[in-house]
Amino acid sequence: MNDIRVRFAPSPTGYFHIGSARTALYNWLYARGRGGKFILRIEDTDEARSTVPSVRSIIKGLKFMGIKWDEGPLIVKNEKGEDEMTSVGPCGPYFQAQRRNFYTQAVDTLLSAKRAYRCFCSQEELAAERKSQLESKGRGGYSGKCRDLSHAQISQLMAEGKEPVIRFRVEEGRTVSFHDGIRGDISVRSDEIGDFVIMRSGGLPIYNFACVVDDHMMKISDVIRGEDHISNTPKQIMLYEALGWEVPRFAHLTMILDIDGSRLSKRSGARSLLEYADEGFIREAIVNYLALLGWATKDSRNIFSPDELEREFSLSRCGQSAAIFDNDKLLWLNAQHIKNLSGADIRRRAAAVIKEAGMDKYPEERLTAAIEMEKEKIKKLTEIPEKIGFLFDSDFEDDADVKSRAADTVHIVAKLAKALESAEPFSGEKIEEQVRAFAKAEDIKTKDIFHPLRWALSGRSKGPSLFHMCAFLGKNEALKRIGGYVGRYGGSGGE
Repeated sequence: MNDIRVRFAPSPTGYFHIGSARTALYNWLYARGRGGKFILRIEDTDEARSTVPSVRSIIKGLKFMGIKWDEGPLIVKNEKGEDEMTSVGPCGPYFQAQRRNFYTQAVDTLLSAKRAYRCFCSQEELAAERKSQLESKGRGGYSGKCRDLSHAQISQLMAEGKEPVIRFRVEEGRTVSFHDGIRGDISVRSDEIGDFVIMRSGGLPIYNFACVVDDHMMKISDVIRGEDHISNTPKQIMLYEALGWEVPRFAHLTMILDIDGSRLSKRSGARSLLEYADEGFIREAIVNYLALLGWATKDSRNIFSPDELEREFSLSRCGQSAAIFDNDKLLWLNAQHIKNLSGADIRRRAAAVIKEAGMDKYPEERLTAAIEMEKEKIKKLTEIPEKIGFLFDSDFEDDADVKSRAADTVHIVAKLAKALESAEPFSGEKIEEQVRAFAKAEDIKTKDIFHPLRWALSGRSKGPSLFHMCAFLGKNEALKRIGGYVGRYGGSGGE
């Protein structure tokens, strides 16, 4: 098994959450770093819970992350312009619900080789069996009651209308061993497993069986998934061996816990990935953060571009301890990655946010320039209207600290307005020159004029570069705002 082929195989029974997103990302990074293929497969055998909207959420989430699959389902536009589900790749179908004939063939192979058998035990019988085992403190698992039914007995039970499940016949007294790419060597005694169901009475395959058939037929070389599947691995290995198929390599990722060590809740990270996108988190930050949830970097770096992750990622540096989801760190990373974008790129990504705030009426170049000035302070795209709104609309509420200090300095600002009237050109450099000259002439410390000027222009104590902000507003708007400030706080223009 030389060619690297990995798969992400989610069940479309809910939203595309953080845990699934990390599993997809690790598989994708592993494949990309080794020139391999990434396959998307939808495990929709649970017909009652599987939904088309969930499939769309998975596909949309992967696309948001920038993950491109080499084989699997696609959503395309048909001739009517409507969304239509299709697939690409030589190993399809890529929906388990469309692969039942493959599972039936594999079951027939196991039945013929006596590696599987029909079990007619009812749920009531199985429950009674489990109760007896608990009371006697005996070994758990199926007793094997139907293991050796004769053809005549099977025919009789079928004639009575009883529908069997198919159980795999586990070899007794053997040890199933495998090397986990993250956890090392793992061994399990087959006696601890017992004969397990591989197909329900209606012909629907159980997860452990379906994924083995699919992984073999799709030539999967490496199975990278969550640690909750460790207990499934010995069962799957026995199925591979019974069918005469090569066993893939396995690696199991740690759980992701809340910052207090509890399971993730809706309040913390257990939300749809697309909710984070809607809240203003960008692709680079989410991918960067997900990569760090269980993977140790060589030099304690925290900030990686997607391209750097493709080059650096390695399963050998994935830990065995649970990863901790920290919303504050994700927010910090988001701010760092936003800083690295151009103002124009940020504006394009925040187009929906800008439109919703009614700010799309302003020229794109003005929006871009405003974002460029404030991007050091933007933590999420959804903050943009609040961060730059004052640059376009002077009808803002002054901050409380501005209100408390304005009256003591308003006369200085009134005088400064006259000095700014003569600033030509009205550029950041010329404005700074005029303001410093004014401070010197009035024997005022520069900080004692810089702060009041900022208050007058923005109503805030903090913001973008003072002189760049003043130049952005333009002379007329800057003087208008200064006049409004003087009027609000009772300045007379001099003493």
